[in-house]
Amino acid sequence: MSSRSPKVSIGLPVYNGERYLAETIDSILAQTYTDFELIISDNCSTDGSREICRHYVERDSRVRFFPSDVNKGWAGNYRRVFELARGPYFRWAPSDDVFAPESVAACVEVLDAHPDAVLCYPKTILIDGTGSIIEPYEDNLNLRSDSPVVRFRMASDQIGLVNVIYGLMRTEQVRQTGLIRHYPGSDIIFLIELSLYGQFLEINRPLFFRRMHEQASSSMKSALPKLQAYLNPSRKGRFFAYYWQVFFDQVVAVLRGPLNVAERAQLLYFLVRRAISSRDVYLRELIGLAQSLLLRPRQS
Repeated sequence: MSSRSPKVSIGLPVYNGERYLAETIDSILAQTYTDFELIISDNCSTDGSREICRHYVERDSRVRFFPSDVNKGWAGNYRRVFELARGPYFRWAPSDDVFAPESVAACVEVLDAHPDAVLCYPKTILIDGTGSIIEPYEDNLNLRSDSPVVRFRMASDQIGLVNVIYGLMRTEQVRQTGLIRHYPGSDIIFLIELSLYGQFLEINRPLFFRRMHEQASSSMKSALPKLQAYLNPSRKGRFFAYYWQVFFDQVVAVLRGPLNVAERAQLLYFLVRRAISSRDVYLRELIGLAQSLLLRPRQS
């Protein structure tokens, strides 16, 4: 790898991903746009993922590999690859999806031409475990409004499978957010927060192939405590007030975002009204929190 920083950093977090990992890496290294680094962080895998990664390190100088002997959880691994990024543009790449060869080039062209945009993403095709097409997916997050209030509210109402998190983003703006947090759905909260910093632009071409299979994190149907442990093993067995955490993180995002006083007030009002409309779940979580505190064993 040259000492010069690349224009694009691609972060690939992997955990026991040997089934599709080589295909994913091949699709990244085959990009027509070549000024990038591929950062792979292995999260204490027990399968053949590390051997696959080391093979690509020897084969291509753009690949940087960072194995970990401690399970940082899904969220920690996603944060790690971003923190290692050196380029002004950044993209996450899951270890089981596929990118068309023109994907990076097309996104770079759009961001270069639109300085007010913070994220550019192509259309998505859903594929199955064998690579066969399931169907096109409309992400519906083409947020071209100049108003951060409008973008934030539209992102909150329209976000679905969160495919756009694998679009190309401006690294500087991403660093100003709370990134991926350690709870389920925090990728949604990250994208909603990022919308405060600029436009999301969609490329009207299907250049991202999202694999839907039984081992994918998006396919997990686990109860919240088990899913929470997958995202952050250090919180295993601890009560988690999900809705309160989401509300708190969005309030913090609005308070630190690049907003004027009126915009900040509008979005805080929006969040409070939505919380009031769902007050039953917030009350249940307060009761659950109180019960967990009462049942917690006392230390001698």
